[in-house]
Amino acid sequence: MGRGERGDLSDAEWERLRPFLPVSNGRCGRWRDHRQVIDGILHRVRTGVHWRDLPKRFGPWKTVYERRRLWSADGTWERLLQQVQAAADAAGDRLGRLGGLHHRARAPARGRRPDGPAAGTGRIKRGQGARTPGRYTVAESGRPPGGGGERGESLGRSRGGFTTKIHLSADGRCRPLPLVVTAGQRADCTQFAPVLEKIRVPRLGSGRPRTKPDSVAADKGYSNRPCRGYLRRRGRHAIPEKTDSRAVRLRKGSRGGRPPGCDEERYKRRNTVERAINRLKNSRAVATRHDKRGYVFLGTVTAAAIVVWLRT
Repeated sequence: MGRGERGDLSDAEWERLRPFLPVSNGRCGRWRDHRQVIDGILHRVRTGVHWRDLPKRFGPWKTVYERRRLWSADGTWERLLQQVQAAADAAGDRLGRLGGLHHRARAPARGRRPDGPAAGTGRIKRGQGARTPGRYTVAESGRPPGGGGERGESLGRSRGGFTTKIHLSADGRCRPLPLVVTAGQRADCTQFAPVLEKIRVPRLGSGRPRTKPDSVAADKGYSNRPCRGYLRRRGRHAIPEKTDSRAVRLRKGSRGGRPPGCDEERYKRRNTVERAINRLKNSRAVATRHDKRGYVFLGTVTAAAIVVWLRT
């Protein structure tokens, strides 16, 4: 693909990303060739290689590492993902499927000592350009909020050990929409609203971004009152009722209310989120977390999602 190397951006993929890349680093000098550096970032995301072992054809490894970190901090990866989604939105399939993915955190990710309580998770500020948001500005090297030990870096202990969980929604073609990273022990249903509220697909022309899927399909892990109440204000959904919840409702008789509706045909297509998760796990840097900082790991996962959209 691309310039003769496996995994590199093809010319068509590069042209889809190029208009939305920053053209100035906001300080002095110029960016090193974006295409070369992005190919290096994607090589590391795909193979999970140590940064110092990055092939020399991508340039200095520290340049590639720093570009990946800066773009994770200022939201450039998320903007690129939104723009790629906007270009593919013409297909019209906006069904949302929700799911969660556990990741084992390896020694490099566990290196941060849990020396304090979790800090607030404020919104990362994004640069605003004159035409394309973020095109002419980039974040300084300051770290965004979210530190403070394991919990502040989306690390936690679950049955699988020291893990991180990715919560996501996928469209009808098994492509990730929004991504939320939490500690491994967090239940999927706790991130139900944050995932749906993060859906934001810009329109290529005028008009507001798309923020609501046509319908949502989710498994029984999301079958509770808060999730169903939230969906009543957002549109149609297909979530089966839990066996114990059904037993309690029947035991109450008329006081238990009516059974929740579930479109079986729509629910049969919920496997698309599992297939989207499998596509992300093809990237070794996503399947096994090596990044210490939570926002950097989210940037790594977002870069992998961009590749899924470009090549699907």
